[in-house]
Amino acid sequence: MTCRRQLVTLRTQYVVGALVAGLLTMPSAACTGDRTATTDSFTVGLLLPSREAPRWEHSDKPLIEQRVKRLCPHCNVAYANAGGDSAAQRQQMLAMITKGVRVLILGATDNRAQRSSVQEAHNAGVPVVAYDRLADGPVSGYVSFDGVKVGTLQGQALLKAMHAPAKDRIIVMMNGDPTSSNTASYKRGALSVLRGKVRIGRSYDTLGWSTNNANANMSAAISALGPGRIDGVLAANDAMAAGVISALKSAHVSPLPPVTGQDADLDAVQRIVSGEQSMTVYKSFRAEAEAAAAMAVALGRGEKLHAIATTTTDSPTTHHIPSVLLTPVAVTTANIKQTLVKDGVYTIAQICTPQLLAACAKAGLTP
Repeated sequence: MTCRRQLVTLRTQYVVGALVAGLLTMPSAACTGDRTATTDSFTVGLLLPSREAPRWEHSDKPLIEQRVKRLCPHCNVAYANAGGDSAAQRQQMLAMITKGVRVLILGATDNRAQRSSVQEAHNAGVPVVAYDRLADGPVSGYVSFDGVKVGTLQGQALLKAMHAPAKDRIIVMMNGDPTSSNTASYKRGALSVLRGKVRIGRSYDTLGWSTNNANANMSAAISALGPGRIDGVLAANDAMAAGVISALKSAHVSPLPPVTGQDADLDAVQRIVSGEQSMTVYKSFRAEAEAAAAMAVALGRGEKLHAIATTTTDSPTTHHIPSVLLTPVAVTTANIKQTLVKDGVYTIAQICTPQLLAACAKAGLTP
């Protein structure tokens, strides 16, 4: 940390009061030591939003840690998971700023709720890379997938599985958490395909992207529309798809209507093989994690992001944010092997449990 940044950080800790004492014990080598040594020896703070979707702990965290270490062998990663709690994430951010992280990777629980925290990081000279969902405030970089494209893929897959368009067909839309900046993009993409081609019987926002909340919403939709009158469900991610399918089974709906998903969770891939879920959207966690790690290391070294960013994005508060927006891929039984298995996300052995061996053979999932 440079002398100037250390002084800025000290001022910020004074504002947050109770956290100052820990700062006073920090060494001042950055003010007197070799600048080259400090450039490649710093801490990257990694803040992820929840444990509801398995991807955060099982994929994003280890992949980011590995890539940071590869790019900067003497750097460290400090990690915290907010568990879906915006207040907890704010405290985690302040604690990391206080402890002297040089850059933050933030998967925000709520893009608006974290605006003040992002501003405080900026005031302290700590750049923030918004990860997977765009946060409000002066973020320095953004890495995600094209959210409109995600919704478009889901809508297209649902129509195909339903053999639609047919305006008498009724679907339920199980949208994501309204506090997430991605939810509106997913919904916009889906509606661009579905509007005018099917009837939307019910549409729900699902707090926390929660399996339980999706289950409750789906149960309400079944009660309102009737168990035999739902021809398809657009579920915004795999955790919610699990809740939707559970509700349909509890209502003895058979056969199950097509249900979409996103994130390529292992249990979702297994539901696709068994015929319970029609598709998921695969977003290469490795590509996303590696781009975010590259941005974080570059910013930690005081470098610009022009060589990494491929486009720019505007948020409600900040324009022209250097961005990497990756391309999502729809996954069905037809291409599990060519996508998830080929990319090393899962092995056939992981997907094909003993109960699924016959279904896997039918899907061409053999070693």
